Amino acid sequence: MASALGLGRRRSVEEPFDVGVAIDGNTASPLASPHTREQQRQRETSVLQALEYASVHLAPITATPQLEAEVLLSHVRGCSRAALLAHPERELSPQEWKRYQDWVQKRATGYPLPYITRRVEFYDLEFDVSPEVLIPRPETEMLVDLALRRHPQTVVDVGTGSGCIAVTLAVHLPQALVYAFDISPQALAVAQQNAERHGVAERVIVMASDVLTTRPNPVDLVVSNPPYIPSAHCAGLPISVQYEPPLALDGGPDGLDIIRRLLSQAPAVLQPGGSLLVEIGADQGATVRELAQAAFPTAAVRIHPDMAGLDRVLEVQT
Repeated sequence: MASALGLGRRRSVEEPFDVGVAIDGNTASPLASPHTREQQRQRETSVLQALEYASVHLAPITATPQLEAEVLLSHVRGCSRAALLAHPERELSPQEWKRYQDWVQKRATGYPLPYITRRVEFYDLEFDVSPEVLIPRPETEMLVDLALRRHPQTVVDVGTGSGCIAVTLAVHLPQALVYAFDISPQALAVAQQNAERHGVAERVIVMASDVLTTRPNPVDLVVSNPPYIPSAHCAGLPISVQYEPPLALDGGPDGLDIIRRLLSQAPAVLQPGGSLLVEIGADQGATVRELAQAAFPTAAVRIHPDMAGLDRVLEVQT
Protein backbone atom coordinates (compact mmCIF):
# COMPACT_ATOMS: atom_id res chain seq x y z
CA MET A 1 0.00 0.00 0.00
CA ALA A 2 2.86 2.38 0.77
CA SER A 3 4.46 2.07 -2.64
CA ALA A 4 1.11 2.51 -4.37
CA LEU A 5 0.74 5.86 -2.59
CA GLY A 6 4.26 6.94 -3.47
CA LEU A 7 5.41 6.90 0.16
CA GLY A 8 8.81 5.30 -0.42
CA ARG A 9 9.99 2.42 1.70
CA ARG A 10 7.99 1.29 4.72
CA ARG A 11 9.69 1.40 8.10
CA SER A 12 9.36 -1.38 10.60
CA VAL A 13 7.68 -0.38 13.87
CA GLU A 14 10.94 -1.09 15.70
CA GLU A 15 12.88 1.42 13.61
CA PRO A 16 13.03 4.92 15.12
CA PHE A 17 11.21 7.60 13.18
CA ASP A 18 13.47 10.57 12.54
CA VAL A 19 12.04 13.96 11.57
CA GLY A 20 15.05 15.44 9.82
CA VAL A 21 18.73 15.18 9.08
CA ALA A 22 20.83 17.23 11.47
CA ILE A 23 23.81 19.22 10.27
CA ASP A 24 25.79 20.79 13.12
CA GLY A 25 22.72 20.29 15.34
CA ASN A 26 20.25 21.90 12.92
CA THR A 27 17.72 20.48 10.48
CA ALA A 28 19.07 20.21 6.96
CA SER A 29 18.81 23.41 4.96
CA PRO A 30 16.97 23.59 1.64
CA LEU A 31 20.39 24.46 0.22
CA ALA A 32 21.82 21.10 1.25
CA SER A 33 23.06 18.78 -1.47
CA PRO A 34 20.52 16.78 -3.52
CA HIS A 35 21.76 13.63 -1.79
CA THR A 36 21.16 15.15 1.67
CA ARG A 37 17.72 16.44 0.68
CA GLU A 38 16.80 12.98 -0.59
CA GLN A 39 17.89 11.46 2.73
CA GLN A 40 15.77 14.00 4.59
CA ARG A 41 12.75 13.32 2.36
CA GLN A 42 13.00 9.61 3.03
CA ARG A 43 13.15 10.22 6.77
CA GLU A 44 10.03 12.38 6.90
CA THR A 45 6.92 10.74 8.35
CA SER A 46 3.65 10.50 6.48
CA VAL A 47 0.17 10.26 7.95
CA LEU A 48 0.01 6.58 6.99
CA GLN A 49 3.36 5.77 8.60
CA ALA A 50 2.44 7.65 11.76
CA LEU A 51 -0.83 5.73 12.05
CA GLU A 52 0.96 2.40 11.55
CA TYR A 53 3.44 3.31 14.30
CA ALA A 54 0.67 4.33 16.71
CA SER A 55 -1.58 1.34 16.01
CA VAL A 56 1.14 -1.11 16.97
CA HIS A 57 2.06 0.78 20.13
CA LEU A 58 -1.58 1.14 21.23
CA ALA A 59 -2.67 -2.43 20.50
CA PRO A 60 -1.72 -3.75 23.98
CA ILE A 61 -3.98 -1.28 25.81
CA THR A 62 -7.06 -0.80 23.63
CA ALA A 63 -9.40 -2.89 21.51
CA THR A 64 -9.51 -0.10 18.90
CA PRO A 65 -5.88 0.90 18.29
CA GLN A 66 -6.44 2.11 14.71
CA LEU A 67 -9.36 4.31 15.71
CA GLU A 68 -7.47 5.81 18.65
CA ALA A 69 -4.42 6.39 16.47
CA GLU A 70 -6.61 8.31 14.02
CA VAL A 71 -8.29 10.33 16.78
CA LEU A 72 -4.97 11.35 18.27
CA LEU A 73 -3.47 12.32 14.92
CA SER A 74 -6.55 14.28 13.84
CA HIS A 75 -6.24 16.33 17.03
CA VAL A 76 -2.52 16.88 16.47
CA ARG A 77 -3.16 18.10 12.92
CA GLY A 78 -6.33 20.01 13.75
CA CYS A 79 -8.50 18.25 11.17
CA SER A 80 -11.27 15.68 10.99
CA ARG A 81 -10.53 11.96 10.76
CA ALA A 82 -12.09 11.99 7.27
CA ALA A 83 -9.71 14.71 6.11
CA LEU A 84 -6.80 12.88 7.70
CA LEU A 85 -7.56 9.58 5.94
CA ALA A 86 -8.24 11.28 2.62
CA HIS A 87 -4.55 12.20 2.36
CA PRO A 88 -2.44 9.43 3.92
CA GLU A 89 0.60 10.54 1.94
CA ARG A 90 0.81 13.96 3.58
CA GLU A 91 3.85 14.52 5.77
CA LEU A 92 3.85 15.58 9.39
CA SER A 93 5.95 18.53 10.41
CA PRO A 94 8.71 17.75 12.94
CA GLN A 95 6.64 19.46 15.63
CA GLU A 96 3.53 17.41 14.78
CA TRP A 97 5.48 14.17 14.76
CA LYS A 98 7.09 14.93 18.13
CA ARG A 99 3.74 15.83 19.68
CA TYR A 100 2.11 12.74 18.20
CA GLN A 101 4.83 10.44 19.56
CA ASP A 102 4.44 12.01 23.00
CA TRP A 103 0.69 11.48 22.94
CA VAL A 104 0.94 7.89 21.71
CA GLN A 105 3.48 7.05 24.38
CA LYS A 106 1.28 8.61 27.05
CA ARG A 107 -1.78 6.70 25.86
CA ALA A 108 0.28 3.49 25.75
CA THR A 109 0.71 3.75 29.54
CA GLY A 110 -3.07 3.48 29.91
CA TYR A 111 -3.68 7.19 30.33
CA PRO A 112 -7.22 7.91 29.06
CA LEU A 113 -7.55 9.15 25.50
CA PRO A 114 -10.05 11.95 26.35
CA TYR A 115 -7.65 13.39 28.92
CA ILE A 116 -5.02 13.67 26.19
CA THR A 117 -7.26 15.28 23.58
CA ARG A 118 -9.28 17.15 26.23
CA ARG A 119 -12.41 16.32 24.25
CA VAL A 120 -15.09 13.64 24.31
CA GLU A 121 -18.38 13.15 22.49
CA PHE A 122 -21.58 12.60 24.46
CA TYR A 123 -25.09 12.55 23.03
CA ASP A 124 -23.76 13.90 19.70
CA LEU A 125 -22.22 16.90 21.46
CA GLU A 126 -18.54 17.55 22.08
CA PHE A 127 -17.45 18.26 25.65
CA ASP A 128 -14.28 19.53 27.24
CA VAL A 129 -12.87 17.19 29.87
CA SER A 130 -9.92 17.22 32.24
CA PRO A 131 -8.45 14.76 34.77
CA GLU A 132 -10.59 16.50 37.40
CA VAL A 133 -13.84 15.09 35.96
CA LEU A 134 -15.25 11.67 35.14
CA ILE A 135 -15.10 10.85 31.45
CA PRO A 136 -18.67 10.74 30.04
CA ARG A 137 -19.63 7.27 28.85
CA PRO A 138 -22.17 6.06 26.28
CA GLU A 139 -24.19 4.13 28.87
CA THR A 140 -25.00 7.39 30.67
CA GLU A 141 -26.85 8.56 27.55
CA MET A 142 -29.69 6.32 28.72
CA LEU A 143 -30.10 8.63 31.72
CA VAL A 144 -30.50 11.56 29.33
CA ASP A 145 -33.00 9.64 27.16
CA LEU A 146 -35.20 8.95 30.19
CA ALA A 147 -34.94 12.54 31.39
CA LEU A 148 -35.90 14.02 28.02
CA ARG A 149 -39.06 11.89 27.87
CA ARG A 150 -40.36 13.78 30.90
CA HIS A 151 -39.96 17.25 29.37
CA PRO A 152 -39.03 18.81 32.72
CA GLN A 153 -38.92 22.59 33.09
CA THR A 154 -36.63 22.55 36.13
CA VAL A 155 -33.82 20.05 36.75
CA VAL A 156 -31.06 19.42 39.28
CA ASP A 157 -28.05 17.40 38.10
CA VAL A 158 -26.25 16.09 41.18
CA GLY A 159 -22.53 15.42 40.76
CA THR A 160 -22.43 17.18 37.40
CA GLY A 161 -18.71 16.63 36.72
CA SER A 162 -18.07 17.82 33.17
CA GLY A 163 -21.66 19.02 32.98
CA CYS A 164 -22.44 16.60 30.16
CA ILE A 165 -25.89 15.67 31.51
CA ALA A 166 -26.89 19.19 32.56
CA VAL A 167 -25.70 20.81 29.33
CA THR A 168 -27.24 18.13 27.10
CA LEU A 169 -30.60 18.54 28.82
CA ALA A 170 -30.40 22.32 28.45
CA VAL A 171 -29.55 21.99 24.74
CA HIS A 172 -32.49 19.66 24.07
CA LEU A 173 -34.94 21.41 26.41
CA PRO A 174 -34.76 25.07 25.35
CA GLN A 175 -37.20 26.23 28.05
CA ALA A 176 -35.64 24.30 30.94
CA LEU A 177 -33.63 25.71 33.82
CA VAL A 178 -30.94 23.26 34.95
CA TYR A 179 -28.95 23.39 38.19
CA ALA A 180 -25.55 21.68 37.92
CA PHE A 181 -24.27 20.68 41.39
CA ASP A 182 -20.85 19.36 42.33
CA ILE A 183 -18.61 19.42 45.39
CA SER A 184 -15.44 19.85 43.30
CA PRO A 185 -14.47 23.42 42.30
CA GLN A 186 -12.38 22.01 39.43
CA ALA A 187 -15.35 20.04 38.10
CA LEU A 188 -17.60 23.11 38.35
CA ALA A 189 -15.11 25.09 36.26
CA VAL A 190 -15.23 22.44 33.52
CA ALA A 191 -19.05 22.32 33.66
CA GLN A 192 -19.22 26.11 33.32
CA GLN A 193 -16.88 25.96 30.34
CA ASN A 194 -19.08 23.37 28.64
CA ALA A 195 -22.25 25.36 29.33
CA GLU A 196 -20.63 28.37 27.66
CA ARG A 197 -19.32 26.24 24.80
CA HIS A 198 -22.84 25.12 23.92
CA GLY A 199 -24.53 28.47 24.47
CA VAL A 200 -26.66 27.45 27.47
CA ALA A 201 -24.79 29.17 30.31
CA GLU A 202 -27.79 31.40 31.07
CA ARG A 203 -29.92 28.33 31.79
CA VAL A 204 -27.33 26.04 33.40
CA ILE A 205 -26.72 27.30 36.94
CA VAL A 206 -23.41 25.85 38.11
CA MET A 207 -23.28 25.68 41.92
CA ALA A 208 -21.17 24.11 44.67
CA SER A 209 -23.15 21.53 46.64
CA ASP A 210 -22.49 18.34 48.58
CA VAL A 211 -25.23 16.15 47.06
CA LEU A 212 -28.42 18.19 47.71
CA THR A 213 -27.33 20.30 50.68
CA THR A 214 -27.81 23.34 48.44
CA ARG A 215 -31.53 23.34 47.80
CA PRO A 216 -33.23 25.32 45.05
CA ASN A 217 -36.96 25.74 44.80
CA PRO A 218 -38.74 22.42 44.20
CA VAL A 219 -37.93 21.02 40.76
CA ASP A 220 -39.50 18.63 38.26
CA LEU A 221 -36.53 16.30 38.00
CA VAL A 222 -33.43 15.30 39.95
CA VAL A 223 -30.91 13.39 37.85
CA SER A 224 -27.56 11.96 38.89
CA ASN A 225 -24.69 9.75 37.83
CA PRO A 226 -23.13 9.39 41.29
CA PRO A 227 -20.09 7.37 42.36
CA TYR A 228 -21.38 3.83 42.87
CA ILE A 229 -18.33 1.55 42.78
CA PRO A 230 -17.61 -0.22 46.09
CA SER A 231 -14.35 1.01 47.61
CA ALA A 232 -12.75 -2.45 47.60
CA HIS A 233 -13.33 -2.76 43.83
CA CYS A 234 -11.64 0.50 42.87
CA ALA A 235 -8.12 -0.93 42.94
CA GLY A 236 -9.17 -3.61 40.44
CA LEU A 237 -10.58 -1.21 37.87
CA PRO A 238 -8.93 -1.03 34.42
CA ILE A 239 -5.78 1.05 34.48
CA SER A 240 -7.33 3.83 32.37
CA VAL A 241 -10.25 4.17 34.81
CA GLN A 242 -7.85 4.48 37.73
CA TYR A 243 -6.66 7.81 36.29
CA GLU A 244 -10.14 9.24 36.81
CA PRO A 245 -10.98 11.16 40.02
CA PRO A 246 -11.70 8.81 42.96
CA LEU A 247 -14.35 11.26 44.15
CA ALA A 248 -16.37 10.42 41.04
CA LEU A 249 -15.91 6.64 41.32
CA ASP A 250 -15.74 5.50 44.95
CA GLY A 251 -19.21 4.99 46.41
CA GLY A 252 -18.12 3.70 49.81
CA PRO A 253 -18.10 0.15 51.22
CA ASP A 254 -21.08 -1.09 49.19
CA GLY A 255 -21.02 1.63 46.55
CA LEU A 256 -24.26 3.18 47.81
CA ASP A 257 -23.11 5.95 50.19
CA ILE A 258 -23.98 8.85 47.88
CA ILE A 259 -27.13 7.15 46.59
CA ARG A 260 -28.42 6.79 50.16
CA ARG A 261 -27.82 10.48 50.81
CA LEU A 262 -29.44 11.40 47.52
CA LEU A 263 -32.53 9.35 48.33
CA SER A 264 -32.84 10.88 51.78
CA GLN A 265 -32.52 14.46 50.49
CA ALA A 266 -34.45 14.28 47.21
CA PRO A 267 -38.00 14.29 48.70
CA ALA A 268 -37.45 17.85 49.94
CA VAL A 269 -36.29 18.99 46.49
CA LEU A 270 -38.84 17.34 44.20
CA GLN A 271 -42.21 18.96 43.70
CA PRO A 272 -45.32 16.73 43.63
CA GLY A 273 -45.30 14.62 40.48
CA GLY A 274 -41.56 15.05 40.11
CA SER A 275 -39.07 12.33 39.17
CA LEU A 276 -35.70 11.07 40.29
CA LEU A 277 -33.34 9.31 37.86
CA VAL A 278 -30.07 7.80 39.11
CA GLU A 279 -27.47 5.70 37.32
CA ILE A 280 -26.53 2.60 39.33
CA GLY A 281 -24.22 -0.40 39.19
CA ALA A 282 -25.22 -3.54 37.32
CA ASP A 283 -25.71 -5.57 40.52
CA GLN A 284 -27.33 -2.87 42.66
CA GLY A 285 -30.88 -2.89 41.33
CA ALA A 286 -32.62 -4.90 44.05
CA THR A 287 -30.94 -3.07 46.93
CA VAL A 288 -31.47 0.37 45.42
CA ARG A 289 -35.13 -0.40 44.75
CA GLU A 290 -35.64 -1.19 48.45
CA LEU A 291 -33.82 1.98 49.53
CA ALA A 292 -35.88 4.08 47.13
CA GLN A 293 -39.18 2.58 48.23
CA ALA A 294 -38.29 3.31 51.86
CA ALA A 295 -37.45 6.94 51.02
CA PHE A 296 -40.54 7.37 48.80
CA PRO A 297 -43.22 5.07 50.30
CA THR A 298 -45.99 6.19 47.94
CA ALA A 299 -43.93 6.59 44.76
CA ALA A 300 -43.61 4.28 41.78
CA VAL A 301 -40.10 2.80 41.74
CA ARG A 302 -38.58 1.12 38.71
CA ILE A 303 -35.18 -0.20 37.62
CA HIS A 304 -34.40 0.30 33.92
CA PRO A 305 -32.02 -2.20 32.30
CA ASP A 306 -29.50 -1.16 29.68
CA MET A 307 -29.19 -2.73 26.23
CA ALA A 308 -27.21 -5.61 27.73
CA GLY A 309 -30.05 -6.36 30.14
CA LEU A 310 -28.11 -5.10 33.18
CA ASP A 311 -29.50 -2.80 35.86
CA ARG A 312 -28.62 0.77 34.84
CA VAL A 313 -31.05 3.46 36.02
CA LEU A 314 -33.25 3.88 39.09
CA GLU A 315 -36.46 5.79 38.43
CA VAL A 316 -38.66 7.19 41.18
CA GLN A 317 -41.92 8.78 40.04
CA THR A 318 -43.67 10.68 42.84
